[in-house]
Amino acid sequence: MGKVALEGIEFFAYHGYYEEERKIGNKYEVNIEVDTDISLAAEEDTLTGTVNYEVLYKIIQDEMVIPSKMLEHVGNRIITKIMTEFQQIQSVTIEISKYNPPVKGVCRKAKVTMSQFR
Repeated sequence: MGKVALEGIEFFAYHGYYEEERKIGNKYEVNIEVDTDISLAAEEDTLTGTVNYEVLYKIIQDEMVIPSKMLEHVGNRIITKIMTEFQQIQSVTIEISKYNPPVKGVCRKAKVTMSQFR
């Protein structure tokens, strides 16, 4: 087993509980880590023996452009698509952060972390 991860993926997207957030948008960061068997890639130097992180990125990108009220909803959609696309993945952990969340004070970012296991 091994891990494939993407860290610090940035998007400008239109998520938020408040309608105004979904209108004006905000900056988001996504980090993702998947547990999978990477032995074939390690032994044979082949992309088919691992999880292609370009495909991971595309799934995340496609879901981040769909406006949602809750980051948990976005995260669930991403996890579901990744687990469907890659049957060899044993687990997925995703972090989605919203910069400057609408709180009555200073807060650099709010973050939701979700995991799913087979």
